[in-house]
Amino acid sequence: MVLAEDRIVRVLRRGRAVGGFADVDGKRASEALERRAVRCGAEGVSPLHAAIIGSWTRSRSRLAAGIAFLLIGCTHIGPATVVRDRFDFGTAVAESWKQQTLLSIVKLRYLDVPVFLDVGQIVSSYELETGIDVSGQIAPVNRGDTFAGVGGRRVFTDRPTITYTPMTGATFLRGLISPIPTASILHTLQSGYAADFILGWTVESLNGLRNRSTAPGLSHEADPAFARALELMREIQMAGGINLGVEMDKDRGDVTVAVFRREDLSPSVSNKSTELRRLLGLPTEQQRFLVVTSPGRGANGELAIQPRSLLQVMQAAGMFVEVPPEHLARQWATPGVERPAEGDSAFRVRIRHSREKPANPYATVRYKDHWFWIDQSDWRSKRALGLVILLFTLIDTGGGERLPVLTIPTN
Repeated sequence: MVLAEDRIVRVLRRGRAVGGFADVDGKRASEALERRAVRCGAEGVSPLHAAIIGSWTRSRSRLAAGIAFLLIGCTHIGPATVVRDRFDFGTAVAESWKQQTLLSIVKLRYLDVPVFLDVGQIVSSYELETGIDVSGQIAPVNRGDTFAGVGGRRVFTDRPTITYTPMTGATFLRGLISPIPTASILHTLQSGYAADFILGWTVESLNGLRNRSTAPGLSHEADPAFARALELMREIQMAGGINLGVEMDKDRGDVTVAVFRREDLSPSVSNKSTELRRLLGLPTEQQRFLVVTSPGRGANGELAIQPRSLLQVMQAAGMFVEVPPEHLARQWATPGVERPAEGDSAFRVRIRHSREKPANPYATVRYKDHWFWIDQSDWRSKRALGLVILLFTLIDTGGGERLPVLTIPTN
């Protein structure tokens, strides 16, 4: 037994790996083993035990250092959270906007009061705590057990704080019930929206021609001439024969105009342009008209538009909410309009209802024990809901520039 121990000690001195605990070659390692053997021999510890203890102790130190590096050396979490959280929080805010807007439209159909909450601030704080624990015991032969333990911990804490601001007050209500600025309506047309879609939702009358009424209990269909004017305007717009927009005048500032083109138009489009001006009571030979805000017919050279308020736009969308028959029987909701014809592109909106939650809706809310939702494939209804959300940002609702603020401190 003594001969075997001497051989192992010599192997350890030469730096060969024995169970992964040997140190590197060198005179200092050999001398350290001899000194440890002398000390342990005085205490009754064999040379083999002393060699293994020394080599194992150094290896344990290297192992602890390695674990500490893995736990503590990779704690740079700040930049990595931006990619994830910026889009996650942005998606969540967008989804909540859709649901809040849809719920408000449904509530207006039930003559309920819509409540709006704005996301004031988003603060997400991250904390990463790491640590390492090393423990053990070295005992002489026959006097106890020699053991060691190495452990680590890594704790990640996410503390998001979201602040909601109720949208109330005189300024907000005034922006909600005041007519949408004519310039904002024409700006949306300049951005590429279809004329029949924008004017069909945001205009109460067009040079005296009445749109469909949105007032609860006072609903009436649009004038046939109004529906025909929107249809002609869409076709002429697609052919590039009309431009409704905002121009900059050095004396008057922003000026809203409607310009009819004559050059490079097919005879069919030219005839439609002439028909549109006759329906609107405009001179057929004049090409440029000043767009003004008025509920009646404009003066000579003017095209009068009476815009709706944002509340009226939402009420108009609410008229197309499909209400459960039992709710109508109990008079919980106001009568709406029948589903529009396939050709009525300006009003092809459908907000459905069901007892069960739909599988994959574009937007859905629960109200009075029913789910009200817009189908993912119904792009016209999705476009109308998006317009209401867009109008919220175009009118003055007293919110100023209160955009969500994302702050991510890291510890």
